[in-house]
Amino acid sequence: MEKTSEDRLRDQRDYVLRTVEERGVRLIRLWFTDVLGRHKSVAISPAELEAVLEEGLQFDGSAIDGFSRIQESDVLARPDAATFELLPWADPDEPSGIIFCDITNLDGTPFAGDPRQVLRRNVEQARAAGFEMFCAPEVEFFYFANSDTTSPPVPLDQASYFDLTTADVASDLRKQTLHMLEALSIPVEYSFHEDSPSQHEIDLQYTDALTMADTVMTAKLVIKELAQIKGVYATFMPKPMSLLNGSGMHTHQSLFQGDTNAFHDSDDEHHLSIVGKRFIAGLLRHAPEITLVTNQWVNSYKR
Repeated sequence: MEKTSEDRLRDQRDYVLRTVEERGVRLIRLWFTDVLGRHKSVAISPAELEAVLEEGLQFDGSAIDGFSRIQESDVLARPDAATFELLPWADPDEPSGIIFCDITNLDGTPFAGDPRQVLRRNVEQARAAGFEMFCAPEVEFFYFANSDTTSPPVPLDQASYFDLTTADVASDLRKQTLHMLEALSIPVEYSFHEDSPSQHEIDLQYTDALTMADTVMTAKLVIKELAQIKGVYATFMPKPMSLLNGSGMHTHQSLFQGDTNAFHDSDDEHHLSIVGKRFIAGLLRHAPEITLVTNQWVNSYKR
């Protein structure tokens, strides 16, 4: 008999609790994202984990930019057990786990200011219409030798597109980053040196939209964390240096109906279905609104 969603959720929670006990995990970091795309985290002990998995963790949402107003401040962080991973760079003597959370109101309804809930709502609307959305982003970033905002950034190399750099810090960093992402169950399709000096790109293997949103947040943190360990600075600023090419995050998108590519029509002149054409039309029609969300920093417009 096929398992219900409640059965699958219970299995996922049991797996998390069993793994935490068997691996001696000392700390579990609950992750979520605010409306400006900033990574947020709160840590709990294993003793609190079972209760938090069942009931969520209550906190003051008014302290987070874009969250609750003072008079309706408390919200719940509800861990998504399917996102649990062990933190690869944690002290081996004090293992840590990570888990992404949905933010809800105290009555359990989705909190409107939670980006993950916004994406989940749209994905579910697409699913109700028979579509499943997949994404594959190309993550571009720079490594700099310094993070001092009072002086110009210093690139680590003078290489260009696809250049092979065999003996520099950046090449080793990118390799270690790939290993770390794999340890977090994040598959990488490609990685290479980008066009500008000290600019790099890591292309993530496509997956469903919600999983990819979590994956991008994790990947950015991994890249920054490993750079800091090596004494350099990683930045995802769209235009960190005015005279060099900037960074972007091209995101390949696709819709499927079952196993069928909903964008493809072999009988069309351009092999593009009506759904595909309407998808493109929607992107063009709503480009101003999309830009407000995807380019909320002034530096994005410089890019």
